[in-house]
Amino acid sequence: MTIGVQYVENYTDPLAEVRTYGIAAGYSPPPPGYAGPDTIFDFLRTLKKQGEHGQAFAYKTCNTEVLSWIVQRITGTPTAQLISERIWQKLGVEEDAYIIVDRIGAAACGGGMNLCLRDLARFGEMLRLGGVFNGHEIVPEEVVDGIANGGDREHFARAGYTTVPGWSYRNQFWVSHDKFGAYTARGIHGQVCWIAPKADLVIARFASHPVAANGNSILDKISLPAYAALAEHLMRE
Repeated sequence: MTIGVQYVENYTDPLAEVRTYGIAAGYSPPPPGYAGPDTIFDFLRTLKKQGEHGQAFAYKTCNTEVLSWIVQRITGTPTAQLISERIWQKLGVEEDAYIIVDRIGAAACGGGMNLCLRDLARFGEMLRLGGVFNGHEIVPEEVVDGIANGGDREHFARAGYTTVPGWSYRNQFWVSHDKFGAYTARGIHGQVCWIAPKADLVIARFASHPVAANGNSILDKISLPAYAALAEHLMRE
C-alpha cells in the first residue's frame, strides 16, 4: 500500500474517493443526480496519480481492487470462484460465503465478504499452521512467512497511526512485530482475524462499531490490549 494514487479513505467525507467507490461497488445507493462511475472497473479508471510510488504507506481500498482485477485477468477466473476453489472448499467450511457484487456482477474485493465466525477462525488457523489445514496445503508456507515477517516499518510509520506503533503492512495484513508474532486482517467496523503463532492463538471477531476507521481507532485502544492479554495468558501455561 505504497502506491501514489489520489484516494482519500475518509468514510465521513461525502466527497472522498472511498465514498464514490462505495457507490460504484454497490455498498451505498447513489445520491440524487449522481453521474459518476457505477461499476468498480469504471471507478478504478477515474483514479489519478498523487505523489510518488514507494514512498510511504497509506491504506487505500482501491489498491486491493486493482490487485484483484489483475488476478482475475491473469487467471481468467472471477474472484468468488478463485476463493471457492483455492481456499473455501479446502478449508472444509461450515457455511457458504457471499460477496457483494456491483451492477455487472463484479465482486467487491476491497470488502463486503460475508461468512460465519467459525469459518473466519478456520481461515486464521490455517495461516497459524503455516498454510496447511485438513491435510491440504492451501497457501504455500513461504507466502505465510512473507506475511508474518511484515513489510517496511519506516514506510508504515509515515502513515501516522499512533495506536499501532512499530507495526507494518504486508500482503493485506497488518503486522505487529510483537513477541507473539501477531498479524491481523482488520475491518473498518471492528471485524478482525488476529493470528498469534507464538501463543498458538487465533481470534475471530465480528463487530459493528458505528465509526468506520482503519487506523487510530478507539477500537485499537481497547481491543489490541485484550488480544495481547489473552496471548500472554496462554504463553504462561
